[in-house]
Amino acid sequence: QEVVSEESEEESNGVNLMEFSDEILLHILSYVPCTDLVLNVRRTCRKLATLCLDKSLTHTVLLQKDYKVNKDKVKQLMRDIGKEIYQLNMAGCYWLPSSTIDHVTRCKNLVKLNLSGCHVTSLRLSKMLSTLQHLRSLAIDVNPGFDASQLSSECKATLSRVLELKQTLYTPSYGVVPCCTSLEKLLLYFEILDRSREGFMLSGQLMVGESNMPHYQNLRIFYARLAPGYVNQEVVRLYLAVLSDRTPENLHAFLISAPGSFAETEATKNLLDSMARNVCLDALQLPKAWINGSGLLQHLKFNNPFYFSFSRCTLSGGHLIQRVINGGKDLKSLTSLNLSGCVHCLAPESLFRKAEDDIDSSILESLVVSCCNLRHLNLSAAHHHSSESIGNHLCQLLSRLKHLLSLALPVCSITDVAASVEKPPTTPNLVPQTFGRKVRIGIQTYPRNLADQANQKIESSVFWALMGSLRFLETLEIIGSSFSSAMPRNEPAIRNSLPPCVRAQSVGDSEVAAISQLTYLQSLTLAQLPNILTGSGLVNIGLQCQRLRTLSLANLGMMGKVVYMSALMDMLKHCKCLRDLRLEQPYFCAGAQFFQALSHCSSLQRLCIVSRSGTLQSDAVMSFMANCLEVIMCHMFMGESLTVCKNLQQSIVRSFQAERPALNVVIFPLLHEDLTEVIRDVPMRHLDEITLFKSRVAEEPPNLWW
Repeated sequence: QEVVSEESEEESNGVNLMEFSDEILLHILSYVPCTDLVLNVRRTCRKLATLCLDKSLTHTVLLQKDYKVNKDKVKQLMRDIGKEIYQLNMAGCYWLPSSTIDHVTRCKNLVKLNLSGCHVTSLRLSKMLSTLQHLRSLAIDVNPGFDASQLSSECKATLSRVLELKQTLYTPSYGVVPCCTSLEKLLLYFEILDRSREGFMLSGQLMVGESNMPHYQNLRIFYARLAPGYVNQEVVRLYLAVLSDRTPENLHAFLISAPGSFAETEATKNLLDSMARNVCLDALQLPKAWINGSGLLQHLKFNNPFYFSFSRCTLSGGHLIQRVINGGKDLKSLTSLNLSGCVHCLAPESLFRKAEDDIDSSILESLVVSCCNLRHLNLSAAHHHSSESIGNHLCQLLSRLKHLLSLALPVCSITDVAASVEKPPTTPNLVPQTFGRKVRIGIQTYPRNLADQANQKIESSVFWALMGSLRFLETLEIIGSSFSSAMPRNEPAIRNSLPPCVRAQSVGDSEVAAISQLTYLQSLTLAQLPNILTGSGLVNIGLQCQRLRTLSLANLGMMGKVVYMSALMDMLKHCKCLRDLRLEQPYFCAGAQFFQALSHCSSLQRLCIVSRSGTLQSDAVMSFMANCLEVIMCHMFMGESLTVCKNLQQSIVRSFQAERPALNVVIFPLLHEDLTEVIRDVPMRHLDEITLFKSRVAEEPPNLWW
């Protein structure tokens, strides 16, 4: 009776949601997608009808990952609140027909508009921009067939007032850049393929005949990111030619991200010389050939730098300290640093040094002391081996960076020096990762409980201590220094992978378990950890890291067998917030048990599996797609035949496309010669964010685009 009376008292004293203050309700409603607020929630009662149209909720409309939105919803949304929208983000809405853009004309007060990844023709763009007189920030794609001569005078007038432009190029063109005469921020993404679909070679010289040239006199930020390919390099040089003639006086961020070799020319030398004389920078990234062997960094001036990227440069630690860090002066402002692939950046000099030699801890210590406010740090794709000196391990020094939010490290950098030295050469962990005759080894039993795992781990474990000190870390990447994905871009699939670093041989389950201390972790990448024997550490991560949204695992343990499958399935049962999952492992079996475990991830939206000689069960995939209603991307590159892949892909599209407008399905043999042709049709949002493997920590300056 006492229990019943207490329950009835709680019910009578229960708080009705509508009794909360307007401020609290507005905060709650801010987490609801705008389409749901306007089209559904506001129809429930009068109070919510008023609150859902509050300016704080309608000022900025984000549709970029609202995969359930369709043309009709966008039309109704613009009709209801179009005049109240000042910022509209439709980036990556590839599934919406181009006619959807016509409804944006109702947003007369738009100041910021992001249409990257949307289908927009020259004529539609002209009609839309002609009505948006207040627009100051614009992001668009320039596709084959774009014709700037079709832009009306009213459209060009709007573009002349635009201060920020992000332009993704799929064809050689200046796009709308010549019309934007007041530009202060210019972001260029070059995604031009060297060959057309018909097989014809493309050339950047197609742009030479264009009459208008870019205007950069007011430019403050210039950023260019190039996909692999010669044409992209050719086209970006035409954009840079104008800069080399006259460098903007207010330029404070100059960033060019170019893979592979991008040779320096006389024009770029003149540009860099002009920058050294006339500007003071806050952010810098240059192709490696422009920095290697030059004294450029010695002459460039920096004000309050917030971002540096020396990715893949041969910059030595001595030069880094002397020319960039400047003896520790004025670097408290630096929040993001990318040293990925910079193999000598923690050594005093690089002339006679081998990439595998020990680092100089004093250089790293100077870096940590000088850049104490770092939030994003990338040290991947290099051999950063610590010496046996007590207290000077890389992990111990990095633990001082208390503000870190994202971190990328090579596998060999996190191992305890004593543990790696004491390992006998005959240890099973050093079994070559080949596909020949299997060697039978003993499997060590690891505890599944976090407390037991911690008790087994030596208290002085430097990586365990590092994870314990970086409590607020949100993104972590641990990637083998010699790892390369089996599916690089614009090239055939790689058939042979390089063996892991010798220092990395002892990194396995206990190190993975240490990651479970990161309770705020949202994104995790693990690649080429050779000593994974059971994967038990993954279960700990699933239990403790409840905020995990993105998980990428590649080449863990022995290459001839997926030794961590059981632990992975146990882990997935706890990942309720997981949205993106990428798995790359030879001989992966995507069967009924795996997909049954994956079905527990109720928030999953995107799945990518890359597996040489991997297999799948079509019925299990179909059942998974039926159970996980949020999944809108399914990419599988396996060892199955082309017929099996095509049939499964068609079945998924036929069964689920109608109710999931954003559904994107690619199932294809990994080693098929036409893989690159299939890849080029994948929406850039998925290709860049999950399908292609890469390190993403400090890849771009923070808050580069809204």
